[in-house]
Amino acid sequence: MTTFAWWARVAGGDQRGDSRKVGVDMGLKVLPRGSLAGGGTVAPDQPVLVLLHAFPLDHRMWCPVADLLSDLPVCLFDLPGEGLAQGLEPSLDAAAQAITDALTAWGAARWVVGGVSMGGYVAMAMARQNPAGLAGLALIDTKPDPDDAATKQARNLTAREVLAAGSPGPVLGMAEKVLGSTTRASRRDLVDQVRSWIADGDPEAIAWAQAAMASRGDSTQTLRQLRVPASVIVGEQDRLSPPEVAERMAQLIPGADLTVVPNAGHLSPVENPQAIAQALRDLYSRC
Repeated sequence: MTTFAWWARVAGGDQRGDSRKVGVDMGLKVLPRGSLAGGGTVAPDQPVLVLLHAFPLDHRMWCPVADLLSDLPVCLFDLPGEGLAQGLEPSLDAAAQAITDALTAWGAARWVVGGVSMGGYVAMAMARQNPAGLAGLALIDTKPDPDDAATKQARNLTAREVLAAGSPGPVLGMAEKVLGSTTRASRRDLVDQVRSWIADGDPEAIAWAQAAMASRGDSTQTLRQLRVPASVIVGEQDRLSPPEVAERMAQLIPGADLTVVPNAGHLSPVENPQAIAQALRDLYSRC
């Protein structure tokens, strides 16, 4: 049985709703951010805005953006390997299918998916697997290419180090790598927050995510075949998936728009939630 943590909000919902379980076939564990319309369902013609987090974080990186989109049906997943998610093989394709199954079980027929970094890889897999359910796609600080041999080797090494240490210690330094130079210089509280989120990670979860990312395929053709509204968003100071990569992605997707977020690095939703919320709202309005 696969268990996901997810948080959902609809317009007018209480942001501090009590946790509860919803009995669906896959044993989905639901911790709603607000009251769920229709006893846990959404209107058939209303797409759900699904936001997927980066490695090695969880849904919490999206909370400031979700707060700015409180009038939309927003669903934040903890990807397999993080939070409460368990039971999947290390495969981003398997994660994508499980999320689609969970959305369908919830009652959603269509979804707009936004993913950051690893979340973007999963979002592209969802687009490839179930184009009929995809209403829109936002690719944020991510890239369509598979890992090269050196990167795969580095991921496998990190996975072994984390498991040997029995803690997230070997990846704590990522807080400095994923944040932009402006954030690192002037917002040390945000650096500390990201480091704290990483420190909360489970070593086995971190190893799972590294193995899943190392085994992912090429999504370039998936982007060429998209026929839904799409946005490509990138922090201008992103060193891991830089603006030139985002420009190339936007050129691959028919009709995609490109947003470069000022003073942000690889975690633009954390560093500039206002800009990301506006870009997602604009995308959602086109879906």
